[in-house]
Amino acid sequence: MPDDSLSLPARLYLLSWDTERLKVTGATDLHHLVRAGALTELAQRGLLADVEGIATPVDPDARTGDLVLDGLLELVEESRPRKWKAWVTLRARVTLDAVRAQLVAEGYLGAEKKRVLGLFPSVEYELARASAVDGLRAEARQVLVGAVPVADVSDRDAALVALAAAAELRTLLPGKDRKLYKDRIEELTERSGAAAPALKKVIQEVRTAVMVAVTAGVATGAAGS
Repeated sequence: MPDDSLSLPARLYLLSWDTERLKVTGATDLHHLVRAGALTELAQRGLLADVEGIATPVDPDARTGDLVLDGLLELVEESRPRKWKAWVTLRARVTLDAVRAQLVAEGYLGAEKKRVLGLFPSVEYELARASAVDGLRAEARQVLVGAVPVADVSDRDAALVALAAAAELRTLLPGKDRKLYKDRIEELTERSGAAAPALKKVIQEVRTAVMVAVTAGVATGAAGS
């Protein structure tokens, strides 16, 4: 995929951008999706392991060199033991903020500091490299629609599409496509954890947690409307 040096959470965040309207879609639950991507990549790299359902650091001295991933790894290390689904939501905005800062530093986003009501500090982000996001989305769509055999898809690319589908990310998977590619998405979910049986369990649990978070967000929005 283009921009393969980007982490899984960074790519999921970029996929959330609508490059025609130049705005982020699914912003309500985006932090959960980005956190799920970070957990998944750490698990795929073998830095977080499943110990009786608990997300457990494998080596306290191990680091990836990626500030977003290492920040989450340190947070898990310094916190009390928790299940994977808890980490999908717990302080998830910290990971989202770290991803945005990283993408600003790398030139994918622009950022402008403002004050809401003249008092509260806020940051507005704009997409600076729409063509890169279009390329990323095109490659992800090829993975989704079956242009590439599942066996030839990397575990990280498979996780990208599986998690984006779990979060109902419309920029990649319009509503009409969810049933159409249901079987393919399940195959990609399996492929995401192909390295080990325990990893398959982790991927499935993280993906389910994202789906639950999205459903809860939709219900909350409907109740407030």
